[in-house]
Amino acid sequence: MRRRAPTVKPNKSTKLIVALAATAVLASACASNRGDDPYAVAVGGSGVSADLASSTSDAKFGTLDSPCGEGDATGATDQGVSDTEIKIGFGDDRGYVKSPGLNKEMSDAVNALISWCNDQGGINGRKVVGTDYDAAMTQANSVMQEACASQFMMVGYGFAMDQTAEQTRVACNLVSVPGFTVSPDAANGPMTFQGVPFPVDYANGSQWFQMAEMHPDLVNDFDVVNSTMPTIISSTTKIRSIAEAAGFKLKDCGVTLNYEGESSYVPFAEKYKECGAKGIWTSRSASPSELNFVKALDQVGIDPIFFGEATWYGATVSDWNKDTGLLDNLNAGMTFQMLENADKVPAVKKYVDLVSEQGGKTALLGMQAASSFLLWAAAADECGSDLTRQCMVDELSNIHEWDGGGLHAATDPGKNMPATCGLMTSLKGSTYAQAFPSTAGEFKCDPKYLVATDKSTWGTELGADRVSTKYQNANVIKPQS
Repeated sequence: MRRRAPTVKPNKSTKLIVALAATAVLASACASNRGDDPYAVAVGGSGVSADLASSTSDAKFGTLDSPCGEGDATGATDQGVSDTEIKIGFGDDRGYVKSPGLNKEMSDAVNALISWCNDQGGINGRKVVGTDYDAAMTQANSVMQEACASQFMMVGYGFAMDQTAEQTRVACNLVSVPGFTVSPDAANGPMTFQGVPFPVDYANGSQWFQMAEMHPDLVNDFDVVNSTMPTIISSTTKIRSIAEAAGFKLKDCGVTLNYEGESSYVPFAEKYKECGAKGIWTSRSASPSELNFVKALDQVGIDPIFFGEATWYGATVSDWNKDTGLLDNLNAGMTFQMLENADKVPAVKKYVDLVSEQGGKTALLGMQAASSFLLWAAAADECGSDLTRQCMVDELSNIHEWDGGGLHAATDPGKNMPATCGLMTSLKGSTYAQAFPSTAGEFKCDPKYLVATDKSTWGTELGADRVSTKYQNANVIKPQS
């Protein structure tokens, strides 16, 4: 029997503020009735989650009633679906020789959640059978070709070179709920829904607005590190427009770093010193090359705020800083709850417990994969016996408030829209802490955090439905409800 589509309900200590963006796309901002800040959000994420009260299981994931449980679903309704099983693919780039174990936390999370779900009886009684793929950076298309031949869907995965696999995925109508996307065509791809969307045409600019609140005297003293990598060039261009929307007037110190590394970073650090930069943004993650650049800043005698995406929140960075202390000036913007807040946020504790029980690695991307798995499971539960890719597209396109049970700020997966909330982390030695807002476990939300990006930065053409047109074909599965 088909159950009603998920609805949303506010947490007792929070309320939902609905803001209409300029393009008539619904975005969510959150407010709290605790404290003086009307945009502070209480612990447990956005306070918004899918209400799956009809679930046959009493288990919960944070604020989310479990979508898993016993049932009597029947029928070989689609590829990879039988009376007893649902086959899904997932994976990461852990076999990449230059970075062994790359993003392994994603597979660890999905493996743990599959076990958690099957322990409750699966999805409506069907066992979830996962195939754990290793794209090893350069094998994403080969992986997708294999998945096309056997899997019902791809769920909670993340491949750094997803642009090489997107044409294959769309051609075989493999509906996808990835943990993250990288390329523009995948980020706005057909038949793709993410727990934490990262579309090309809208961005969550919370980190820049919050940095402006934290350091209003420095809005004219930041610069962005340029790169030779095409994807980072595109990202940097977008970041400049977001920073401008937040009130920054960025410097142009003329620094472009070779993605493959430089023989010495000192000359580039000297440029920032001469330019008077007191804050530096990087769109790269914490690679050895980027950490060598941080060392060079210290060598020339400057200590600017070092500012980046959530990829700078993790054990690699904290372990390195424990020995050097050179990133005690680090800030990283996030729309996820911190792992350090597990004692305050039940969903984070649940994630940590499930993954740790299986000896897996806990990290931010793991929580991202977990959110997408839960999103997939919620939709699959609603489909009941009618578990087809068409039903999944219909259900996923109708989920417009999602926080993974409290893992992150509320997003709109159905419309592929990011959150309008965020928090800022800081690092001291090997310890991360929440720097903004001041109360750990709270986000700050504001409709202005949703920034429409310049079309020149998209990297792909979008149709009227905001879906990439590059690999569209007559057989693409589209929502019918």
